[in-house]
Amino acid sequence: MQKLSERTAGFTDSVIRRMTRISNKYGAVNLSQGFPDFDPPKAILDRLSEVAHENFNQYSITWGAQNFREALAKKQSHFMGFPIDPDREIVVTCGSTEAMMAAMMTVTNPGDKVIIFSPFYENYGADTILSGAVPIYVPLIPPDYHFDADVLEDAFRQHPKALVLCNPSNPCGKVFTREELLLIADLAKKYDAYVITDEVYEHIVYEPYRHTYIAALPGMRERTLCCSSLSKTYSITGWRLGYVISPPEITETVKKVHDFLTVGAAAPLQEAAVTGLQFPDSYYRELQKIYTDKRDLFVKGLSDLGIRHTVPQGAYYIMVDISEYGWESDLEFCEKLAERVRVGAVPGSSFFKEPENRYIRFHFAKKDATLRQALENLADMPKKMRR
Repeated sequence: MQKLSERTAGFTDSVIRRMTRISNKYGAVNLSQGFPDFDPPKAILDRLSEVAHENFNQYSITWGAQNFREALAKKQSHFMGFPIDPDREIVVTCGSTEAMMAAMMTVTNPGDKVIIFSPFYENYGADTILSGAVPIYVPLIPPDYHFDADVLEDAFRQHPKALVLCNPSNPCGKVFTREELLLIADLAKKYDAYVITDEVYEHIVYEPYRHTYIAALPGMRERTLCCSSLSKTYSITGWRLGYVISPPEITETVKKVHDFLTVGAAAPLQEAAVTGLQFPDSYYRELQKIYTDKRDLFVKGLSDLGIRHTVPQGAYYIMVDISEYGWESDLEFCEKLAERVRVGAVPGSSFFKEPENRYIRFHFAKKDATLRQALENLADMPKKMRR
């Protein structure tokens, strides 16, 4: 038989989702895959129960139900600071995963280059390769995950078609400063590159940090494809509702790619989620407070246990330094951590292009009781995980 496609030859299964399976195998507290163990807002669930008995069981408009796009445009115009046309500038997708893939396939041709900051969410490299493009990795340097402006410009000198920007960043919790974003924007304009953003954690940012939308910076609206989803903001990761916001001439191509990838996002879920998109600003302030409290609880617990860790500026992930434990493989460390300590984590090497085995990633989008149980289990990490 003929050989299968070679474009996936370097892929494994998702390490993040593999670690969920390993956590389940050992009954570990799953702090690997980033989904909450608490309910979405009641108003959204109440609307979903109504929608089940209404007429939303067939295809919606391919690029998103009209009322969903109108509610999303109003909400994002408010937060992003510029008007968004619900009919000409939005495509609703099956999660931000499809949004990123549709954006990548819209922008790139086979052989084009794409800049990706490392560490990075594992899909970005795969999206680039599946599109036939070539990734250029620019390191974010631990422990504060800054980047070297000269190294970034060297990457731009290779004339990439686009740069992928995850802000706030998964996995390291970095919130890019306005000054950093202005630098990135200047280079994108200088070298005529697009920016594809992943901003799913836009509302999970901790004081004193602020989220800046790069699309709102001078000269960037026309060259930015803003990808995001409702998953993290409304605790509905399983609903798979994402979107791309971009100028009309780009959106027309995104629509075509999306149509042939998935046809459309789930109609009844779009209808129910409109309720969330209409929440007042107080909802987002309370969301920030909830996650600030969870971060502080988990960070203090790790510090009390003497476990070295970062303090995230945004998102809900913490990077833990395991170099003192003497393991050559962070993947093996995580597998044994789930077995011996009963806590699930993701090996940091799955996020870094550089050869890096010093870090593992925890997430804290869990009930306080779950986090306390995880910390109780992690008290055994120093004695059970040393080599």
